[in-house]
Amino acid sequence: MYVVYLSFHKVNLFTNSFTFVGLDNYLRLFTDETARKALTNTLSFSVVVVPCQTVIALIIASVLNSKIRGKYFFRAVYFLPTLTSSSALTIIFMFMFSVTGPINMMLIRAGILPVGGGINFLENPDFALKVIMVMNIWSTVPQYTTMYLASLQDLPVSLYEAAEIDGANTLQKFTNITIPYLKPITTYVLLTGIIGTLQMFDQAYIFSNGSGGPANSTLTVSLMVYRYAFGTNNAMGYAACIAIILALVIMAVSMIAEKLNSSERWY
Repeated sequence: MYVVYLSFHKVNLFTNSFTFVGLDNYLRLFTDETARKALTNTLSFSVVVVPCQTVIALIIASVLNSKIRGKYFFRAVYFLPTLTSSSALTIIFMFMFSVTGPINMMLIRAGILPVGGGINFLENPDFALKVIMVMNIWSTVPQYTTMYLASLQDLPVSLYEAAEIDGANTLQKFTNITIPYLKPITTYVLLTGIIGTLQMFDQAYIFSNGSGGPANSTLTVSLMVYRYAFGTNNAMGYAACIAIILALVIMAVSMIAEKLNSSERWY
């Protein structure tokens, strides 16, 4: 409730003053170019990351659940990224995509880039957010792969055997048995993925040192809330307004997902 109270006031933390401004903070959202940029970045991030991490996790889980050699070893290897802290992972990726990092060195040795012509991924608005997307997908896929694997353990083998008798190939079994069976888990994965991407803060903050990156290319809604609340803008009331809007969006997504999930059943 205190956040709601703040959203209707202009707050000055230095003088500890609260000036009632009504709906001015909410109306400001419609004209704030920074807010529009942060929203665009966040939605782009969510639209790319959520489907990719879901599809990749589902495919890897299906492969690891099959009768391949060394599947327990690969399960352990794929789960390792989840043991790395977000801050450490961000620093690692910043090094990998730096001008003199391994990615540029590989592109130069492959002849894709000229010698000394490495791309400054971290300072290029066209690449900065995409690097964070790759990093987030790589770090979240193992967690969702584990969830899918746990669900696949309960999938009756008789369903696959019956499909084989009917002449179904691997792709047909995957699309007609595996995917429908995993619908409830997929709904949960999509929900948590959307919420996680909408709340993405730490990676964007570390990646840009809180500045939002070149031309605000890595500025997200959560990072913008932090900047307005605790940065030089001194706009705690406006930050509270943005936080409320973000919370309402997440609540709406959660309610929709819950409704969809309630209509699903295990096969």
